[in-house]
Amino acid sequence: MIETGLAGHRPSRPWLRRLRKRSAVALVLQVREGELHILMIKRAEREGDPWSGHMAFPGGRMDKADAHGFAVAVRETEEEVGLQLEPTDRCIGRLSDINTRPGRGALGMIVSAFVFRLEREVELRPNYEVAEVVWVPLEFLLDPDNREKMVWPYKGMEIPMPCYMYEGRRIWGLSLMMLDELMDLVEGDNPRRERWRRR
Repeated sequence: MIETGLAGHRPSRPWLRRLRKRSAVALVLQVREGELHILMIKRAEREGDPWSGHMAFPGGRMDKADAHGFAVAVRETEEEVGLQLEPTDRCIGRLSDINTRPGRGALGMIVSAFVFRLEREVELRPNYEVAEVVWVPLEFLLDPDNREKMVWPYKGMEIPMPCYMYEGRRIWGLSLMMLDELMDLVEGDNPRRERWRRR
């Protein structure tokens, strides 16, 4: 189902992306105990990191040595969780690029998301940037009853936003935007999944 949706999916890409800083993440899917899960990380608490302590996907910024976003996602996944994505771990598609900071600086940063299907047993070894690795069941995310609301304090304002709480871990923001696009490819646009889109 996901493979079919991604095969016909045309991800959007900002027309100024070549002028912006780039980063990429890997959304790794695996069937675990008969149920499809997605690999997420809880970022370590680090001063100066705007995503400190957040739930996220393995990934990071593009280096000069990286040929493209796909290479970034593969390299960063190995560095952050010790998972070396091999040719047998199929990249089944990509999601739309997201501008992380449209209101800060001239152009912000573009995040590209690549989706992989993992069909082998692996032992993950998180590095110092990762507090823990979490496999989240896709069925949990697809159930709109698990959707919650939170308030994000931003520049003196309180902005209501959707989120999930999975075993005490909050999933929101950019990660949730990527998950929503992935879930749309699985089941279509569910009106019970309230959205928040960066402008």
